[in-house]
Amino acid sequence: MPLTRKAYRAALLHSIGDPAEVGIEASYEYFEDGLLVIENGRISAVGHAADLLPSLPADTEVVHYQDALITPGLIDTHIHLPQTGMVGAYGEQLLDWLNTYTFPCESQFADKAHAEHVADIFIKELLRNGTTTALVFGSVHPQSVDAFFEAAQKLDLRMIAGKVMMDRNAPDYLTDTAQTSYADSKALIERWHGKGRLHYAVTPRFAPTSTPEQLTLAGQLLGEYPDLYLQTHISENTQEVEWVKELFPERSGYLDVYDHYKLLGERSVFAHGVHLCDDECARLAQTGSAVAFCPTSNLFLGSGLFNLPMAEKHKLNVDLGTDVGGGTSFSLLQTLNEAYKVMQLQGVRLSPFKSLYLATLGGARALRLEDRIGTLQPGSDADFLVLDYNATPLLSYRLKQSNTIAETLFVLMTLGDDRVVLQTYAAGRLVHQR
Repeated sequence: MPLTRKAYRAALLHSIGDPAEVGIEASYEYFEDGLLVIENGRISAVGHAADLLPSLPADTEVVHYQDALITPGLIDTHIHLPQTGMVGAYGEQLLDWLNTYTFPCESQFADKAHAEHVADIFIKELLRNGTTTALVFGSVHPQSVDAFFEAAQKLDLRMIAGKVMMDRNAPDYLTDTAQTSYADSKALIERWHGKGRLHYAVTPRFAPTSTPEQLTLAGQLLGEYPDLYLQTHISENTQEVEWVKELFPERSGYLDVYDHYKLLGERSVFAHGVHLCDDECARLAQTGSAVAFCPTSNLFLGSGLFNLPMAEKHKLNVDLGTDVGGGTSFSLLQTLNEAYKVMQLQGVRLSPFKSLYLATLGGARALRLEDRIGTLQPGSDADFLVLDYNATPLLSYRLKQSNTIAETLFVLMTLGDDRVVLQTYAAGRLVHQR
């Protein structure tokens, strides 16, 4: 295959560490006039344009952006494909919201054509908002996952998804059985896991909708395929936490249910964790598990405020999720806007560099993909964004007042949305152009 090389010149910014562990100054690299060199879908060099330009072969195409910032592609570690059509549904908290809106919407995914239509809309929305990797819930129907992976594969995207396992406490039209969920998941794993840049996640919806038999088989799948992911929900809502105690009286708490069925581990991501206690955070950290912080959804459904400092104290991997459709935006920039407010309500300042980390390298580390995505380090897949400082009149005016990259970054996360994303690249290919 002939070598394809291309270079992109703009301001460049990426995370290289967690500010909570290495300090803010050591957590990022910024090149005011930077150059990103891509060869065959991977990053081959990053640095100051003045240093790198003289070393490029004379025939290298250099794309030069004015008033723009290049960052790694964003990573959304909790989102629901089948809830695209009910985003922004009025008036309920978690359990009533599931029954009133979510389950009827998800039932439509029994139709493969419907699943394909929504997968196309969903992936376009992700890319339009600068999300190049997502950890995605399908519906209970295997065809929902087939439709999503087929669409992602065409664009060579790094995506992770799974079929929901749900054999009780849901409408009859939307349940599987312990055995069919195992067989369907296994077939999807054989078909998709490790194909191109695709990965499979074992996906019990949450403890209340799975019998002990189904949770046992979910754990069995993780044992049979050691590099699979696991995604589910935990401690999102106080009523939900009480319900789990009623359903599993023999377990010491919500996390202990998942722990008992061998669902904790280095590729396990638990969404929300709003009502976790210290001991549960410590156990999640000990097992290498991660929690997806979903501020937009937690505010929209009235679930509560995630305690990021407690998670940091235990060195627990935390990443960021939009949680569409509980969340009301595909934009991780808007999600970070909400995250800042969630922390403000708890008297904590969320640094823009911590926010950048959560949306990029933090997500990559939680998914054990930091050697592939989440930074602009040489050797990484060329998943990156070009953010436009002049995307809106207000943003353009406001950024002219900015004196530091910290201020610029914070304004992008506060005023920014899909309009800021000028271009999205995946594996070196342009997959979205505003």
